[in-house]
This record gives sequence, structure tokens and C-alpha cells, in this order.
Amino acid sequence: SCSRAKDVTMPAKLPVNFFSTRSPVIDLFRGQLDYADQLRQDSEIVLYFFYAPWCGQSIAAREEIERVASRLSDQVLFVAVNCWWNQGKCRKQKHFFYFPVIHLYHRSFGPIEYKGPMSAVYIEKFVRRVMTPLLYISSRSKLLDFLSNYEPGVVGFFEFNASPQPPGYLTFFTSALHSLKKDYLGTIRFGVVTDKRVAEEISLVHSGSVYLHRHANTSLIYPKDIMNFTAENICKWALENREMLIRWLRPHGGKSLLLNNELKKGPALLIFIPYNPLEEIHPLLDEITKVALEYHKCNKNQAAEPDLQHVGDSDSPAFDSSVTDAHLKFSETFPIAKSPCCNTVVLPQWHSISRTHNVCELCVNQTLGVKPNKVHVPHCNFLEIEAALDSFYLQEHTFFQVISNTIECSNFLSFYSPFSYYTACCRTVNRHFLSFIGSEKTIFQTPKVAFSSHGKKDNTQFSIPHIEDRNCFIPDLNISSTNITGLSCRTNKTLNLYLLDSNLFWIYAERLGASRSTHLKEFAAIVDLKEEVHYVLDQNQSLVGPTLENFIKNFSVLYSPLKRHLVDDPSVHFHEEHVVTEVTTNTFHEIVFLSAKNVLLLYYAQWCGFCASLNHIFIQLARLLPPDSFTVARIDVTRNDLPWEFMTDRLPTILFFPHQRKEQSVKFPEDFSVNLPNLLKFILHHSRLSSSEPCTKECLHKESVLQQGHISHLEREIQKLRSEISALHQAHDQLEAQLSEARREEQRLQQQKHTLEKQHKTLQLHSNQLQATYDQKNQELLEMAEKLQELADASENLLKENALLRILLASRGGKLQSKDEIKEPFQSELTLSEDNDLSPSTATAAVEEKRIDNIDTIETEHSSGNRTE
Repeated sequence: SCSRAKDVTMPAKLPVNFFSTRSPVIDLFRGQLDYADQLRQDSEIVLYFFYAPWCGQSIAAREEIERVASRLSDQVLFVAVNCWWNQGKCRKQKHFFYFPVIHLYHRSFGPIEYKGPMSAVYIEKFVRRVMTPLLYISSRSKLLDFLSNYEPGVVGFFEFNASPQPPGYLTFFTSALHSLKKDYLGTIRFGVVTDKRVAEEISLVHSGSVYLHRHANTSLIYPKDIMNFTAENICKWALENREMLIRWLRPHGGKSLLLNNELKKGPALLIFIPYNPLEEIHPLLDEITKVALEYHKCNKNQAAEPDLQHVGDSDSPAFDSSVTDAHLKFSETFPIAKSPCCNTVVLPQWHSISRTHNVCELCVNQTLGVKPNKVHVPHCNFLEIEAALDSFYLQEHTFFQVISNTIECSNFLSFYSPFSYYTACCRTVNRHFLSFIGSEKTIFQTPKVAFSSHGKKDNTQFSIPHIEDRNCFIPDLNISSTNITGLSCRTNKTLNLYLLDSNLFWIYAERLGASRSTHLKEFAAIVDLKEEVHYVLDQNQSLVGPTLENFIKNFSVLYSPLKRHLVDDPSVHFHEEHVVTEVTTNTFHEIVFLSAKNVLLLYYAQWCGFCASLNHIFIQLARLLPPDSFTVARIDVTRNDLPWEFMTDRLPTILFFPHQRKEQSVKFPEDFSVNLPNLLKFILHHSRLSSSEPCTKECLHKESVLQQGHISHLEREIQKLRSEISALHQAHDQLEAQLSEARREEQRLQQQKHTLEKQHKTLQLHSNQLQATYDQKNQELLEMAEKLQELADASENLLKENALLRILLASRGGKLQSKDEIKEPFQSELTLSEDNDLSPSTATAAVEEKRIDNIDTIETEHSSGNRTE
């Protein structure tokens, strides 16, 4: 019976060094995880680089790790472990779903996994954050620098008058490591203050207090009486209450929902800047941070604060006095006691002028004659806004201007109070939202200094959503500057601000519309996923604070002047000789809408196989239709964006645009097969309906000329077809000749095939004979080998017998010698008693001699018996 063949597997090759032997990285290429743990016991900071030798990302990250190790090897131990070899302990204990994996240990704390970009500068920055999770703040200026950073800051105050550390310091230190473990981006910065005078700047009095700084909202102090003072609780409290004015996005390159989840939150401003995390100063990032801070600064107290606005809360006594004095001084100069509440109002358009709107900002103010007092006043409410709207609509005839090149303002008294009045400032905008008419400014002017209610924490409790609580335009003040302070709270089109490193993620900027040829990788775009639009900042403008402010303000106004950006296909080149015109986003309106011809447009995609099968039909159709009246075009929907009214969810789709009513496009019926006759009937039917006026003599003459042109055109096409038919006949004859030659060649090859088959059979017969001969000779060799084995066994037995005979002969010689020695004394005795008769000794000697002879006989027989065997 045939036994089943066993599976044969090749053992894995032994691993080799992944890093160079001269590298500062210790390479445990056999996966010695236990040895790595021993090395970790002697080092304070350890970086583990788990890799797979075949992994392309591990190979790419190897050089980056070596760069970091060459800079930090004197402070950090770098260990690389092969976690793929099946005999290694790392493969048996660790189960990673991807490679490479970087783990950091700070003494006994860890592992802290790094999930950022595999770039040397980012890895080094993260390692340095793990090395020094707390920043020492020794002076007031350093405290200002720490709190003015765009990243959230947590400050702990500890007096080092105890040994070795004050109570709670190690807990605070561990909480900083916990934040790095939970958020690899390191968006929370932890600092420690040891000077009591510096701590008092942020209202920290008791040692062990923790302070969370926030720019746009009230800063917080860790509630020890509510939550236990543990590292996990401090980290959780900071993460939950942190303020994210601007966020970094770092896609890891694989499939993820990172961008989708962020864009679903609302309109997003994506800013691409070249960023090096190891640089100490980032001027462009600081400027963007300043814009983000102003955009989210909804609390007016902060708008009027001096340089300490990013340090203290309004609860600080020293801070309160300075701010109050500043407010009183300004109130004496401009006696307006109450910060105005503003809202945007759109006037109804005129029937005769349907392309313009008047947009007004309606604000609530107090009479200039009333001097303010120090009493806290709440924000305005809906009743005041409603009263202002009533007064405004009674006075709206004042603003019915056809086209206003300036901003017109008017004041009118309130119904409820003789000391209050309302201000309305209006301007004219275009219905198509392309640009503002007249003034170059994009939003209404606002005063430089905000009027505050002097409120403390209660300011946010009276805020009402969807009321634009901001500074209005005051005609009496000659102020020309504009700002975006608190704009995120004054509009329903609030933007989320995101930063991306253009050195790593420039491909995303190119997909959004950035130029590939630019050398300065700076780009900004607003993406509104809900409205399915996005706007691109002109790359000819430098990416600075004022440019971003104008970009944000133009998006935030009611009638945005920003033009929607549509992605075009840059690879399309147009040639006049093409019978089918290729349409792109930039040429869509020119070819389809602005053209005086009838347009037949095909929507297709590169992956659509049925779309490709229609190419020859559209080429024939373009040749049949007169080019001076019809345009046959197509557009690739996967490479071009289209206006939403012309989007389609099915491919291929065919639309016909009559030349006199382009807005009434007609779709080719889906239940009709797409062929040349059906397309011609469809086009002719809808092109005839394009004119509903009665035809005059001139029209009949033009129609006859057009028909004659059609006839001549068809005759030319028929002549072309005849010439093509004759060419096809000639090609057919040539093809027949080639086919006959191919048949002859096939017959010749068949004969060669038969000959080769006969030779193959003969060779097969010889092979069988040789196999039989081989088997016979093999059997004879086996028999011969058995006989030789028997002869070898016999020869070995003879050698053993020969050795035994030699032993017997030697023993026989010794016995004969002893026999001669025995006979000598007996001979002497016989000589002495020869005269006597037979004596007992003689008889004894005779008996002894007989016994010896018997023994010799027995030994001789035994040796002969052995030889016989």
C-alpha cells in the first residue's frame, strides 16, 4: 500500500543584524526580550523599537531611529528587538498588529507608546517630552511664555522645603507621564512652580495646588475636596477640561476615520505649514495661534485686558484693579455703559431689482447722555433684540437704496426706554455672493476696544446662543481697523481650526487644490462637509495673520464673497481636432452654458467599462452632427467637481442642453438603449423644441439653408463611408491572403507535430527498455552483494577460530614442558629402586602417566571438535 507523503517545510532562516554593529542602537535580532528587560533595569529612559525585518515601514524607520539615537544615546538607552522570529521570546510574548512599534519607559513607568509620524524630529521631540515631562518655571516671564503657548498648560505649585520632595510632587510628575501615555501628540504641557510669588500670579497660594490655564474660558484649579489627588485623576481632569483652540492632525497613513470624524463636527479651516518640532521659535505658528485666540475670545473682559490677559483670571485682586481702572478711564471718554448686542438682518429684495440684497447689522445701545456706573449689568436679552427688530422694520424704507457703495448707518429710539437707541448699518451685496459691491472691507467695522460689563464668572451665564454678541460699528468713532475677536460666538458658521505639517501631509493639500509646483509649502482651505463645498485661500497671498483673518471673516458673513473651489483635472489637454470635446471644471460653464450651440454631454468615469464602450458611438455622432450647431462633449466625474444641480449618481449619464434654454437640460431616457439612431432622434426631437416662435420667410430661408447644409454634410459623410468601405474591402483581401498563409503554416506545423510524436514514442520505448535493463542489473547487484556479505561473515568466523587455535597451541606447549619436568624425578626414583621388586611408587607413576595421556587425548579431541564447528 502507498504511504501518504509527509509535508516538507523549510525551517526559517536564522535572523541577522537589523542595525549596523557600529550603531548606537542595541540590536536584539533574536528577540531576546528577557535580556532587554535586564537592560532596562539599569537605565532611566529606555526606548524599545519592535520591528519585523521584512517590514518596509520598519526598514524606513530604522534610519530615523539611528538619527535620534546618535543625538540622545548618552541620555537614553535605545534597544531594537526583532519581534518576528518565531523562536524568539518577543514573538511568543508580544502580539503586535503592525510594525514598527515604539515603547518608552521612564524608570518603572511605562510602556508609553509613540503613535506619531516615523520622523526623526517628531520621535526626538516625544523622547524629550518623556525625559522632562515637567517644565521648571522659575520667573514671571517664563510663566508668561508657558501660558501663552497654544497648547493647554497645567501648572503645579510645590514648595521644596521638605526632603526629599514635597507632598504630591511625585503624583503630579506621574500625571504628566499619564498624559503622554493617553495622548501621544502631547497637547498638554505640564509645568511646576516653586516660587510662591510667581505662583500668586495665577492665584495659587497653597503648596500642592494645580492650575489649568484656558485662554477663552475661565481657568480652573484642581478640586481636591471633590476628587482624590491621584495621577490618573489629575490627567483625566486636565484632558476633560482642556481648551483646544487649534488642533494638530497627523494621519498615520493607513485606513482611518480621523479626517471624517473631525470634518463631521462642522466647517473646518485646514492650515498646512512646514513645521519642525525641535525648533525653539515658530513665528508663523505663533501668528496663527494669535488669530485662533482672537477668534475664540468670546469673553469681552479678555478683549480689554492689558498684557496680562493670558496669565490671570478676573479673580486675581491685582488684576481686577488694573482692569477696572482701564475701564473707568475709557468710560469717561466714551460714555457708553453697556456693550451692544448685534444681529444680522436681511431686507426683502425689490421686485424690480432681484439680484441685490441689503444686509444690515442691528445693534442695541444706550443714550450717550447717560453716564455709566460700576453696577454689573447683564447681557441684552431677546426682548431687546425683538424691540430693535420692530423699530427697524418700521424704519426700513430709509435703507431702500438701489446700489449703495458705502455703509449707511442710522439711529432710532427704542419703544421702551427714552435712554436707549438702536443703530443699524447696511450695505448692498450681490445675490450670487461673488463679492461685495463698493467697499473693499469684508465685514462691518468695529472699535478697537471692547466695552465690558466688568463681570467676572457670571459673564458666560447670561450668554444666549445665536445672538451675535459683539461690538457694533459706531459712526462717531473714526476707527478703521477690523478684527475677528469673538467671531466664533457671533455667527452660526463657526470654524474648527486644524494644523497639518506640510512636510508630511502635502498630498492632502494638493487634493484640496494646492499647487504642486510651489516651493513654499503653505496652504489654507475651508472645508464644509455639510454643504459639500470648500474654499481655498489664494496661494499668491502670504499665509500671515491678516490674510487668515480676512479669509475667516469672508466665510463667516451672511453672504460670503468666497468662491467655491472645484477640483479640476490638470492632465487633460485640449486639441481642436478632437471631435469629442473634453470638459473640465474650469471649462464647464464656457462650453456648456455660454456656448451658442446645442450641447450633448456624457458623464463618464475611467473605471466604468460600459462608458468606454460608448466612445465609438459618440465619435460617429460628432461626425454626423454639424459642428457649427452641435457640440458633443464628455466629462470625467471622478476627476472634476461639478455644481450640485448637475451631479449624477449613475454612470453613464447623457444630458442634452438646447442652445436657447440651457437651464432646461434634458436627460436621455434610461430605458432606451444607447445607440446612434436613438441618440439622433433624441437630439433632433429636443433641438426642434428649442424655438417656439412662428417661422418667418427669413426663418424658412435659414431652415432651407440649414437643411441644404445638412444634406451636403451627409453626402460628404456618405462619400467618406464609401471610401472607408473600399479601404475595408482591400484590408479584407489582405486579411484573406494572410489567413491562407497562416493555414499553410498550420498544416506544416501539424506535420512537424506528428513527426515529433513518433520520435517521442520511439524514445519512450527505448526509455522503457533501459528501465527494464536497469532493474535487472540492479537485482543482480543485490544478489552479488548478499553473497559477498556471506563470504565476509565466513572469513570473520575463520579469523576467530585461528585465534582460538593459537591459544590452544600455546597452552599445549606449556603442558608438554611441565610433563617433562615431572618425568625427571620419577626417572631418578626408578633408578634408585631398580633392584627392588615392583613397589607402590612405580605403580603410582604408571597410573599418573596414564592419567596425563588421557588428559592429552581429551584436549586433542576438544580442539579438533572446535575446528570442525
